[in-house]
Amino acid sequence: MEAPDEELMAAYRDGDAAAFETLYARHRARLYRFVLRAVKSRPIGEEVFQEIWLRVIEARGRYSPRARFTTWLYTIAHNHLVDHWRKRGLTLVALDGDELPAANDPDPADAVQAREALARFAQALEVLPALQREAFLLHEESGLSVAEIAAATGSNEEAAKSRLRYAMAKLKAALDDG
Repeated sequence: MEAPDEELMAAYRDGDAAAFETLYARHRARLYRFVLRAVKSRPIGEEVFQEIWLRVIEARGRYSPRARFTTWLYTIAHNHLVDHWRKRGLTLVALDGDELPAANDPDPADAVQAREALARFAQALEVLPALQREAFLLHEESGLSVAEIAAATGSNEEAAKSRLRYAMAKLKAALDDG
């Protein structure tokens, strides 16, 4: 049985480098997708992604498992993204091509329809206000609950729930319009 994230982070805090490697392997893909969708630029996304992990490394001595590790990690990510946007003169209010799975002998018309739906979804995700997009990605990409989203973004649960609800409604409408 694999150790929980919180246990691994505590071990890393206490000097176990292998524990960090395990945490990084578990969370790098989701965190990278979250960052990339937030900044919308691969070079900037890679830089921000690395800076977030550097902040995790720097903060290891202060780590205390008061919440899930993912909540702590995405709080660091959120705060770094806010700093990133502020440096560029943007505010969260102003800010407010995966492959399709292969099917057995898919109908070409169905494949075209699925690609079009995916394109509509990607476009709708792209134009969501930043706070709504962030709430959606934290929920769907990172598996955070509404309470964890609120904790990670420094908002209250009602605001997090509202942002997530609006994001879901807008994304659903974009898919239904097709």
